[in-house]
Amino acid sequence: MRTLKGPALFLAQFMGDEAPFDSLASIAPWVAECGYVGVQLPSNDARCMDLALAAESDTYCDELKGTLAEHGLVITELSTHIQGQMIAVHPAYRTLFDGFLPEALRGASDRERLDWARQQLLFAAKASRRLGLDASATFSGALLWHTVYPWPQRPAGLVEEGFAELARRWGPILDAYADVGVDLCYEIHPGEDLHDGVSFERFLEAVGNHPRASILYDPSHLYLQQIDYLGFLDLYHERIKMMHVKDAEFRPDARSGLYGGYQSWVDRPGRFRSLGDGQIDFGAIFSKLAQYDFAGWAVVEWECALKDSGVGAREGAAFVRRHIIPVTQHGFDDFVGGKARDDQRNRDILGI
Repeated sequence: MRTLKGPALFLAQFMGDEAPFDSLASIAPWVAECGYVGVQLPSNDARCMDLALAAESDTYCDELKGTLAEHGLVITELSTHIQGQMIAVHPAYRTLFDGFLPEALRGASDRERLDWARQQLLFAAKASRRLGLDASATFSGALLWHTVYPWPQRPAGLVEEGFAELARRWGPILDAYADVGVDLCYEIHPGEDLHDGVSFERFLEAVGNHPRASILYDPSHLYLQQIDYLGFLDLYHERIKMMHVKDAEFRPDARSGLYGGYQSWVDRPGRFRSLGDGQIDFGAIFSKLAQYDFAGWAVVEWECALKDSGVGAREGAAFVRRHIIPVTQHGFDDFVGGKARDDQRNRDILGI
C-alpha cells in the first residue's frame, strides 16, 4: 500500500496579472508558504509555462522544475482542460468557447480549431514525459450535452453516433499518450459528454477500453448531480489516476434545484465551497483512496463563491494534510503470528 501524495494546488484559479500571481516564479513562494508541496499547471496559461517549448526541450523542462524546486515544490500534472474542451464543441457553443482559443483563431473554422486543440494535446503528452509525469488532466468536450435532458426525445442512434465521433477524435490522441506512457485523465464534469459513470463507460467502450483512458475524480461534480461519489470510487478505482479535492453543497428549496434557475453561483442550491465548508465526506473518500492504493496526488482546486481565495488556499493545504492517511505497512494483528502459509496446518484446521 502507498500513501497518496500532497497537498498540491491547481494554479488555474490563482494566476493573474498582478504579483505574486503573474508568473510561475513569483507564485511559487506563495504556494509553498500556504503549505503545498506540489502544483498542477494549466498548460494553456503562458504565465505558467510555454507548452510547445516544454514538448521539445529538456532544458526548458528542467528550468520549470528548478524554479519550483527552489521552494520545495514539484509539478504534479499538466492540465489541458481548456484545449480538451475544444476537441468537441457543438456549434451552439462555438461563440461561448471562442475565448478558449488564441486570439488569432477566434472565429476560425471548426477544422482549424480542432487541429489546434489536437496539437495542444500532443504537445502536452510530450511535455508530460519530459517533465517525468505519469498523468495529465483534460476535458472530453461535448457534442451531446444539449440533449442531456431529452426533450424532444433523442432519435435512435444519436447517442451511439456521438460517442463514436468522440472516439474518432480522441482515439489517436490516446494512442499518442500511450506512446509516451502517460495516462490521460478525463475530469467527469457536467457540460462534458463524460459527466458521470455511464457516459464514461460509453466512451471507454467506444475507444476499445483504451488502457490510457483514465479518470480525474472530483467528488464535487458527482455530488451536485446527486451521484454516489463513494460508490463511484468502488466502481472505477482502477481507472482513477488523478483527483481534485473540492467541496460542494446541495440545498434545494421550493424555488430551485439541480438546474439552478440560471442563477449565479452564489445563489444556486448546488454550489462549490472551500474545503471543509461543504457537505462532502472527505474522511470516507481518503479512506477509500487508501484502501484502493491510490498513488496519485491530492490536488486542491479552489472554486468558492463566498470565501476569499487566499484563505481558501491556506485552509485547503491544512485540510488535505489532516485527511491524508499514512498507510500501514503491516497488519494490526500481525503480533499474533501464524500468518505464514502452511498447507498441512491449513488442512488440519479444516479437518481434511
